[in-house]
Amino acid sequence: MTPGKLRTLPALLKEVSKVRRSGKSIVFTNGCFDILHVGHVRYLSQAKKLGDLLVIALNTDSSVRKLKGPARPVTHQKDRAEVLSSLACVDYILFFNESTPEKLIHAVRPDVLTKGGDWKVEQIVGGPFVKSYGGKVKSLPFYKGFSTTGLIEKIRKI
Repeated sequence: MTPGKLRTLPALLKEVSKVRRSGKSIVFTNGCFDILHVGHVRYLSQAKKLGDLLVIALNTDSSVRKLKGPARPVTHQKDRAEVLSSLACVDYILFFNESTPEKLIHAVRPDVLTKGGDWKVEQIVGGPFVKSYGGKVKSLPFYKGFSTTGLIEKIRKI
């Protein structure tokens, strides 16, 4: 593990437990965050405002390839984690290799589960589980015109 905000699940669960004991809330989101752009930054800043601790489940490189195709990710997982770690709004990051972060959501039991506005609340993986214990599920605004795919297409045209 690299130093900083990147954690294994057992280490993260220890941190989450401390935060909960102090009466603070946990916000959880996930994504590829390949080629971090202003839409990502705005989204993560808004997500952080929903609680005290922001946890990001970050797709591994192999997970991104399964979702986005063989040419992705553009940026290696450790580099994506390092860039995300530099954001003040991000508290912890952990990798996941599965197609969804469902297992992590069950382990972390966040107070708030969030995704970008391109996801409807009823589509958010783990949403029914989070709601089952009184947690909130939020779809935050999507910033049109900001996407990694769009950036890649723009670069290819240069």
